[in-house]
Amino acid sequence: MSEMNTTMATPQGKMRFRQELADFWHFLRQPDLRRLPGRRASSGLASDWWSGIPFGRLLAWAAVLWLLNFIALGPLAVLAANSGGAAHRMDPTAIPWLTAILWAPLIEEMLFRYGLRRPRQALWVCPAMLPPLLWGVQGWTVAWVVAVILLASLPLRRGHIKRSGWQMDWRRYYRWRFGWVYHLSALIFAAVHLNNFRLADVPYWMLPLLVLPQWSAGLVVGWMRVRRGIGAAMLLHGIFNSGPILIIMLVLNRAG
Repeated sequence: MSEMNTTMATPQGKMRFRQELADFWHFLRQPDLRRLPGRRASSGLASDWWSGIPFGRLLAWAAVLWLLNFIALGPLAVLAANSGGAAHRMDPTAIPWLTAILWAPLIEEMLFRYGLRRPRQALWVCPAMLPPLLWGVQGWTVAWVVAVILLASLPLRRGHIKRSGWQMDWRRYYRWRFGWVYHLSALIFAAVHLNNFRLADVPYWMLPLLVLPQWSAGLVVGWMRVRRGIGAAMLLHGIFNSGPILIIMLVLNRAG
């Protein structure tokens, strides 16, 4: 365990929220593949899909993102959209909330973040998740996603993955370049959400401003995936998406 993890851990091997914030800030500058203190270092299914993170901690991270977007990034995105003539494709009063809270976090985390810890599996998992992303919730896409997750889980069923010499060399190279992969995944995640807009004649330089909220979310959820596992990343993604939907529902109910 690194010196940073040892000094930041509590006697119970857990971290306070302010310590996690400090770890995230350090991670942004120097991304690495360490887990948080108190987590097993195995590659098992339980370690990756269930971290035991309290709901309150996930809610705290979601609150950080909501606050950041409400105060800074959200207004910048709205200003860019209004200035460039971009319009949102989806009617905010008709957002399919189950899709936003359950389906989107599952599909997008498997596509953009699962491979951060499983780079070799990402070579086939990422292409395999494109059909559910493009065709949405249907009977066959649900079955497809279940099959992909089961196939991806097979090598982890015994809690470890055996690696040959060349695989270990490749993994060391991946660790060396991991920072580029992490930041690139957040940028691609944000760029995909440009499809949510009718861009009209928006200048190219203004496009990144439209998806600043998604970019920030991608950075935080990517950190969560590496430090606590894919299950925690999906839960945080779903909670983050639920905030705006809840606000829209409250406004509509009051207006009605």
